[in-house]
Formats: sequence, C-alpha cells, structure tokens
Amino acid sequence: MCYAHDSLAATLLTASGAPANRIGDFAVGYVDVPPGETLAIAIDALAEGVHFATSDSAEDVAFKAVAVNLSDLAAMGATPRSATVGLAVEASRGAWLKGFRNGLGQAADAFGIDIVAADVCRGATVVSVEALGHVPVTDALHRKGALPGDSIFVTGSLGDAGLALALGRGEVSLSDDDDAAYLLARLNRPQPRLAAGVALRGIASAAIDLSDGLSGDLGHVLLHSAVGASVEVDKLPLSAALRNGVSDETARRLAISAGDDYELCFSVPESRRKALQARLPTMGCPVTHIGCVEAEPGLRLKFGDGRPYETPAAYTHFSAPG
Repeated sequence: MCYAHDSLAATLLTASGAPANRIGDFAVGYVDVPPGETLAIAIDALAEGVHFATSDSAEDVAFKAVAVNLSDLAAMGATPRSATVGLAVEASRGAWLKGFRNGLGQAADAFGIDIVAADVCRGATVVSVEALGHVPVTDALHRKGALPGDSIFVTGSLGDAGLALALGRGEVSLSDDDDAAYLLARLNRPQPRLAAGVALRGIASAAIDLSDGLSGDLGHVLLHSAVGASVEVDKLPLSAALRNGVSDETARRLAISAGDDYELCFSVPESRRKALQARLPTMGCPVTHIGCVEAEPGLRLKFGDGRPYETPAAYTHFSAPG
C-alpha cells in the first residue's frame, strides 16, 4: 500500500533547506519531446545493503540514484529532461528522508533536470528512479551495432569506484586523504558522461555505460552485436589515486572487473575516427583507445606484447575487489 499523501511523502516534497526549485508535485507529471526526437527512458532500483550501505548518507544515495540513470541516458546519446522517484522507507527514518530530498535537489540542479513525480511507501529502504530524456531518432546510440575493425574507447578512468568500495568497507587504507576523498566521490557522487554521449551521436557504432565493470558491460555490447573484441590491459586509463593506492596488478583488475564507474565504453568505425577527434573537446572528459572489435566471439584481454591476460570474475555489487 502506498502513502503518497501522508507525512512521508510530505517530508520528501517539503523538507526544509532543500533546493526545491526542480522538485514538483508528487504522483504525476508530464514530459514533452521535441519534434523529430524519440523518448529515452532508463530505470534502476537501488536496495539498501546491496547497492548502498546503511551508513551511506541519504544525500549521496539520492544523488547517485539519479546519476546512475542519467548515465544510461548518456549511453543512448540522450539529453536528460526529467526523472520520477519511487521510494520505500520505514516511517521512523524521517531525518533520513529529509536528507534524501536534499540529495534529489542537488542532483536535479547539478544535471539540469526536473523531478516531475515522486511516491513514497513504508518498507525496507529501496530507491527506484526513472530518468527521461530525448534524442534525435536517427542518432540514438545502442548496444547493438559494433562491427569487426571498429576501435573501442572508454571515457575517464576505470577502477576508482571499486577501490572506494573497499576503502569504505575498511578493507584497505590510503595514506593520502585527498586520494581517499577523490575515490569516495567517484563511488558516491558519480558524474554521468552526458556531454560525451551527445558528442557521440552519429559517430559511435555502439555504446554502453560501465555500471558492472568493463569486462561485463563490454561483453553485453559484444553479445548484442554478435562480435568479439581484443583489449590491451596496458592501455586502460587509471587515475593517480588508484595507482597510488594499490599495486599495478590490483589496479588492472579493478579497472577490468569492478563496477560503479559509470564511464562510457563505445566503438567507432575507422571511417569516423577523424570525426571523433574533432568532437573530443566537447566531451568534457578524457577518452582512451583500449582495443578493437573482432569477428571471433568473446572478449580477449592481453598485454601490449601480446601475452594473454586472465579475465577476472565479473563484478557483483558489494563484492570484494579482485
């Protein structure tokens, strides 16, 4: 049973101190799509104890719940417009709910979207966000479409969130406080690559966001495209904080298999490489060439000298780092 009009929902919508300008009335909302464009939709649910810890701040939980869905829109090349929120939470967590609303407002302001509808019911804490955007019909990006000979790229750096998860659980420690703060922000406040997704319209043959690790998510592209790929582990982009915190081998494994980085992985035909180069300044993040699409099915990891690299186990939420 839902309680959209009781004190829980009222707290979600009227908590003091929250940036309220982008949070609208609960339960219903409307979204317009520009002519010639199609609606892009992403939905994800985050459960306490699986996708976030009880000790995580409510502000971070709300911000991340919005951001991870916008990352899916980025992988479709879509411009985000709005989001809806469904929340189950115990009635005793009123203070947590106020913090959650603050985080929603922070995310809405940061990414220029509106929270057009929200609903709350009592229960174990689960957050569900649906993000809505739009993209020109002919330019939408898909997981299917990679072809042999295409180059494979990733945005940003990989493995940071995996190390942050281990750090937050007390499994590792870092001597540099700035590195620790950077890594935890990468886990708790991911920044969806929205500008990059728009820049890839008409250029990328396939794209996906990296929520469950490079090997797993690139594997989805390969499966949907009925192709394989070769990736050079020496080319994987690693942040200074990651390199400073763990051994080279652990850094590689985190970059390959750890999740929650929310970078984009995409393929580009050789004929569009120059077009990609021209758009790099508009993407707002580094882009690294890491491999090549091949006809033979499967993902093959290798060192720069050609030696094979053993593929780490696929990522699962709240698993220990590889």
